[in-house]
Amino acid sequence: MQRREFFKHSVASAAALGTGLSVPQAWAQADGKAQVRSYRRLGRTGMKISDISFGAGKLPSAGMVLRAIDRGINYFDTAPDYGRSEEYLGQALKRLKQRDKVYIVSKFCDAGPYVTGKSHLQPGVGKAAYKKAVEDSLKRLNTDYLDAVFVHAMGEGSDLASERRRLLDEDMLAAFAELKAEGKARALAVSSHGPHGMEELLLEAVNSGHYDLIMPAFNFMKFPRVPEVIKAAQAKDVGVVAMKTLAGARAMDLDLAGASFEQAAFKWVLQHPQVAGLVVTMRKVSDLDNYLPASGQALSALDQQLLDRYAGLHGRDYCRTGCGDCEASCPLGISIASILRFQMYFEDYGQEKDAMSQYAQLDRKADGCQGCADAPCNQACPHELAVSAKLRDAHRSLSFG
Repeated sequence: MQRREFFKHSVASAAALGTGLSVPQAWAQADGKAQVRSYRRLGRTGMKISDISFGAGKLPSAGMVLRAIDRGINYFDTAPDYGRSEEYLGQALKRLKQRDKVYIVSKFCDAGPYVTGKSHLQPGVGKAAYKKAVEDSLKRLNTDYLDAVFVHAMGEGSDLASERRRLLDEDMLAAFAELKAEGKARALAVSSHGPHGMEELLLEAVNSGHYDLIMPAFNFMKFPRVPEVIKAAQAKDVGVVAMKTLAGARAMDLDLAGASFEQAAFKWVLQHPQVAGLVVTMRKVSDLDNYLPASGQALSALDQQLLDRYAGLHGRDYCRTGCGDCEASCPLGISIASILRFQMYFEDYGQEKDAMSQYAQLDRKADGCQGCADAPCNQACPHELAVSAKLRDAHRSLSFG
């Protein structure tokens, strides 16, 4: 650091003592960088998290974590099957040397490439397997404990009875109780982006008394029962963190003078007092620059106008995460919602390789769609999507052939 920069940061650090800001936050202010402005209580977990937090699913380096911390982000969501995410976070924690300044959450799942419905630990693996998964994560993360461990992606399977068994697996609950007693995990959490029974499963988790934190898919594109879920969570002091908040992240350049689509989408979610924060994938410094100005800011009329414009453009093309109404109508049992989610990753998120890899692992692919004359999937979609045509488009994008 040059002398001039050191002096500027020293002044900012001194000022921070009188304002309650952390030194990194004060540095961010002095540098004119976008930063976190709001921290919210995460239910009974006791955490007070940055309202815009870090999804580490595509983490490129330890340096990106440190840059996020410098901007005031203190909550990081990772998993064993997120590539080298845990490893990079561990490198960052080693360099930070202040573990108590950040919150790290991970998942009960196997390490290695993510496989839909197969990476998450299932009932029958036994208590030892759940404990080992967390202990292996701790080694990669260079830490002694997780602030929360998630039972992740409830509702990926179509058999809700099986999903409920995973939610309330006695071996999992016993493993968590031991991990908590040993100081290795502090809170139990559950997430869901459907497509099957997202709201029902999350409500069951809230009412069970076992879970301290839930993470639903939630955005401005009509999730009619999620408000019911998050209000129930608030009543029981269960924390809520939202994901999938950008509704497919299409038309990222769809901005109006004085308003940004991404920031408007985040403000919409954060206007709900039951939501402590949201996680969004961050891979570049520009993501910090683009996302963090929404922190602590109210949704404006101009923001809502921008979201309405987006909904008008994409409302009949965006497959709502967590819906899945169409799947029961398919006579061939094609995993429609998963396929369209992979297509979203491919087309809108720029995650072509991962999307194609996950699609290749499905037992029933979209090439099995026979374009039924009465198109029952089209009729079943409550949002009027041309489901059959979208499936065929997805197969062309996602297949290796």
